[in-house]
Amino acid sequence: MNHSSVRSQRRAALWSGIALVLMALVALFAQGYVYQSLVIENEAMTTYENLVSHPTLFRFGIIGWGIIVGLDLIVAYGLYRFFKPLHVTFALLIGTLRFVYTLILAFAVIRLIEAERLLDTSASARQVYETVTSFEVIWSFGLIVFGLHLVAVGWMAARTRLIPRTIGILLVVAGFSYTVVHVLYQFPTLDDLAILLELILMLPMFVGELAFAVWLLVKGRTLPMHELTRQSEGGASPAS
Repeated sequence: MNHSSVRSQRRAALWSGIALVLMALVALFAQGYVYQSLVIENEAMTTYENLVSHPTLFRFGIIGWGIIVGLDLIVAYGLYRFFKPLHVTFALLIGTLRFVYTLILAFAVIRLIEAERLLDTSASARQVYETVTSFEVIWSFGLIVFGLHLVAVGWMAARTRLIPRTIGILLVVAGFSYTVVHVLYQFPTLDDLAILLELILMLPMFVGELAFAVWLLVKGRTLPMHELTRQSEGGASPAS
């Protein structure tokens, strides 16, 4: 691996880490505050009144989701570039899964935009509510793919000596948790089980992603060249 490739890999780690941290912060606002405060489960009229009363907040929430989509694209490409010198096939799998997830998320965000437009029409509260909540349905399906992405990242991380094995294991657990929970959410009769599992697995899901983001920011961008070169020569191959 030449110096140019090393610099490229370090930049990929830096920008991926920054994007992941920013994404978490924006998600706290867009999902944790705006969506959760305005959209009330099984309360179409209350949700409609909230959206009509706080249109600017709702728009800012949509903008937040748009920013998240952009940041996800940066992460998809960044992780591909970061892992490519270590294992081309897994790097492509990691980047592709993240990209597919981002496309699904973008489609979900379009439903929020459609709901915002319905507020200026004669659409019923039920129609607005169903359009808004279809965002969650689509996003939940996307999170199945996101979970598979994390499993691939975790597997790759656990197989390389560059990244602490603990982070790799946490990512695999987080990815498995996302996938299982959101597969269950696809079946309405299993909602209670999905909610329970999500509460139980929330901590490893959060810790794994955060730990990897911090590692990319702190360590990934300063990896010594001799370590990167050694790993690119085959030490990170999942088949080894």
